[in-house]
Amino acid sequence: MWRPPVPMYSIEWLKRGLPHVHILIWLEEKLLRNQIDSIISAEIPDPRNQNMIHGPSGTRNPVSPCMKNGKCTKKYPREMIRETVHNDKGYPLYRRRAPEDGGKIVDIQTRSGVIKSFDNS
Repeated sequence: MWRPPVPMYSIEWLKRGLPHVHILIWLEEKLLRNQIDSIISAEIPDPRNQNMIHGPSGTRNPVSPCMKNGKCTKKYPREMIRETVHNDKGYPLYRRRAPEDGGKIVDIQTRSGVIKSFDNS
C-alpha cells in the first residue's frame, strides 16, 4: 500500500454551506498506470450512504444550471470506461464500469423527484 509523505489540503465552504476540499498528495514512489484504480474512484460508493452527485441534466432536465446550448457544461453523462486512461491532453478519464465489466446499476432519488440510474461498482 502506498503512503503519502506530505498530504496537503484546503477546505472551502460553498455558498450553500457545504464543504469542498482540494487535496494534493506527493507519493514516495511513482504510481503505475494500473495502480490508479486502486486509489482513485469516480464510481458512486455504497448507495446506502448519502452522496452529493450531479443532478439530472440533458433531456431529463434541460433547464439545469449546468446546461448551455443543450449540453451539460460538466460533461455529464460520462461514458462507461473499463479502466482509467489519460486523454491526449494528459487528463485522466476515471474508471466507470458498466455492469458487464463488474459495475452495477443504482437507482437514486434526486430532490427533483427524478430517479437516475448510475453504473458503478
